[in-house]
Amino acid sequence: MQPEIPPFSLKRFKVIAFTHKFVDLKDIGKLHIEDSSLETRLKNLKERSKVEELMYISTCNRVEFIIASDQTISQSFLKRFFTAFHPEWSKQEVAWALKNNRLFEGAEALKHIFYVASSIDSLVVGEREIITQFRQSFEKSKELGLTGDFINLMTRRTIEVAKKVYTNTQIAQKPVSVVSLAYRHLKDMGLSGKKRVVIVGAGQTMVNMARFLAKNKDFQFTIFNRSLKNAKELGKELNAEVYSLSDLAAFNQGFDILITCTGASEPIITEGVYQQLVAGEKSKKVIVDLALPSDVQTSIIKKHKPEYIGLEQLKSTARKNLEERQKELDKCKQIVEENIVSFRSALRERQVELAMRDVPQMISEIKQKALTLVFEKDIAELDDKSREVLNEVIGYMEKKYISVPMKMAKNIMLKD
Repeated sequence: MQPEIPPFSLKRFKVIAFTHKFVDLKDIGKLHIEDSSLETRLKNLKERSKVEELMYISTCNRVEFIIASDQTISQSFLKRFFTAFHPEWSKQEVAWALKNNRLFEGAEALKHIFYVASSIDSLVVGEREIITQFRQSFEKSKELGLTGDFINLMTRRTIEVAKKVYTNTQIAQKPVSVVSLAYRHLKDMGLSGKKRVVIVGAGQTMVNMARFLAKNKDFQFTIFNRSLKNAKELGKELNAEVYSLSDLAAFNQGFDILITCTGASEPIITEGVYQQLVAGEKSKKVIVDLALPSDVQTSIIKKHKPEYIGLEQLKSTARKNLEERQKELDKCKQIVEENIVSFRSALRERQVELAMRDVPQMISEIKQKALTLVFEKDIAELDDKSREVLNEVIGYMEKKYISVPMKMAKNIMLKD
């Protein structure tokens, strides 16, 4: 029988991770849980795997199970764990999970979680969204009654570490996604006020772009897309007029900004289409082409000389910015290492607090016994003033008898 691990030992801390580093992004979807079944699935998993605490994180590029448990995480444990997580999985699917997970334990598990929340381990280093996702995952797991003291303490420290990383380094300073860079370029051009924006395409890139564009309340949007259904969904976010892509060549209402991103193999903004879109206007035009291959015919850029923002240009900037972020990693890792050390102390302090939590009640009981039984007759013979002084002295000593031993115990454990 293995010895019981103290409740606040790092040895109890484990992480079972599936991330973009080891698993194809399309396969991570196998581990997502619909919100409607989250409570049932996770409570069943906690009960059947017999772990004391459980937290579940699910994003587009990772799924992680954070665990506090005395159990040894062996292959047989993992097999039971994945079978409990997905009872309908076949043997082959369980085998896939056994092969593709990465297990972190103790201090390495803590370091991994600090890296995750600080975006050091992210697909795009420095993206702040992960700290929000981490906090929301914790709050949901706590709401479902899956977490306890250990994961609660770990989460508070993890969020503190992430904030320190973002505040004290420049890991998140320069944008590295082509969409955010494209929008930054548009902002740098000073484009404001009433602008007519023609959008061609309604895929995920345009959905991401719409989150930025929606900030400009004076922009007037027109969307063209092969799928009217997708165009209408995007149109709701931007309050836009929506048309089929086949109507693009007939559109002659002019534009100020053209943003395009389709999956076409040949340019769809040809010379003829461009002339129709311009509608004879002589004002300077802005074109943002996020497609690969390009949606805009090269001759248009050379002949009409619009302000042009192209994918290759954006990718080059993104690479430079990412290199700048990489330079900050040593600073980030130093913050993480310092907090692993200090978190060990925080765990030991919590251990002392729990071990000493009965001391106040015990001291109070001793005091009451002394006043009402042992020295009852002697106290009864005192005058009111003497009795008042005695109560103040005993009250003072009671507080000291509680605080002094706790401070001494903490100091002893921290020195250890």
